Amino acid sequence: MNDFPQAPAPAFLFDLDGTLIDSVYQHVIAWRQALAGMGIDLSVWRIHRRIGMSGGLFVNALLRETGLKLTQAQIDELQTTHAEAYEQQADSVRPLPGSVELLAELSSRGVPWAIATSGYARTARLALGLLGLPDDAPMVTRDLVRRAKPDPDLFLAGAARLGVDPAHAMVVGDSIWDLLAARRAGSLGIGLLSGGYGRDELERAGAFRVYADPADMLDRLDELGVRQSD
Repeated sequence: MNDFPQAPAPAFLFDLDGTLIDSVYQHVIAWRQALAGMGIDLSVWRIHRRIGMSGGLFVNALLRETGLKLTQAQIDELQTTHAEAYEQQADSVRPLPGSVELLAELSSRGVPWAIATSGYARTARLALGLLGLPDDAPMVTRDLVRRAKPDPDLFLAGAARLGVDPAHAMVVGDSIWDLLAARRAGSLGIGLLSGGYGRDELERAGAFRVYADPADMLDRLDELGVRQSD
């Protein structure tokens, strides 16, 4: 055995919507309802392309496309209405295939992980029960950081929560916004197709591996440096 530096143990930072739970389209419909309530008619595909950004940036991006202007009070009201509309659909949200098993397997191998989501705690914490996680599971929500994706704050906070260097963590996400934030945090990015973005888009945004869903990632953990034993 030599005295060369040892590779750091892997750690994972997971996005939530479209990555661990199948909730992207519920969010899309909730945003469409909230926007329609203010007389703003937007196609579903335009909304979907922005899912994964922070709510404030999301609204600003959509308003820029429409040329409309809203006051900060109206933007706040829009985000509240979206949360209410999403909660009405929460019963239809399910874990993505393999997500429960993936988190359990990482935990059983002693691999640290945390959830870092652009969602506010009000809606994001609804997912803990779906994933069979306790209330104190490591989760960083929009409420806890200054800026959300595509800024790196959520992933930096998630790494800090785990006590790891962001450069030694891998970010798992389903959108280009996740992967841009991962790059800015200095972390490797892993893309999942389960949120509706294509493989080429995810790879162009920085994903060094792309899997269909958490189940596919679980089957290939060895590609990510997670081994049964050393």
